[in-house]
Amino acid sequence: MADILNCPRCNKIFVKNLRDVCTDCYKKEEEDYQTVHQFVRKKDNRMASIIEVEEATGVDKLYIYKFIRQGRIHLASFPNLAYPCESCGKMIREGRICSSCKENITTGVARSEREKDFQARKRADENKKFTTYHSLKDRLK
Repeated sequence: MADILNCPRCNKIFVKNLRDVCTDCYKKEEEDYQTVHQFVRKKDNRMASIIEVEEATGVDKLYIYKFIRQGRIHLASFPNLAYPCESCGKMIREGRICSSCKENITTGVARSEREKDFQARKRADENKKFTTYHSLKDRLK
């Protein structure tokens, strides 16, 4: 069943199907995409940065980032275009997070695993110390 949401762009109520914005805003985004695409497609503008594209087209850089993330603008042809890391905001050209954030996540997971292994070993050592209770009568028989 489709969800009824407020459009994040214009705040109108709409039924969410395949898109995350209402029909009017989708049309506006398509126009914005065509504007950006026409601008960067020209050979003279291939070296433009995000700020230059934003100023020349009037399209907000957040929507330009969205077009790049969706794969509608391929960065291979545009060396000065990039988008922010979802974690720290550093400008990147591929993936969702930068290499330093990936490394931080990887080391954090590894640290967590080491801590979990340490706790398991500690629990096992504690269990070895405390054996079952034997009465003196059991030993004398």
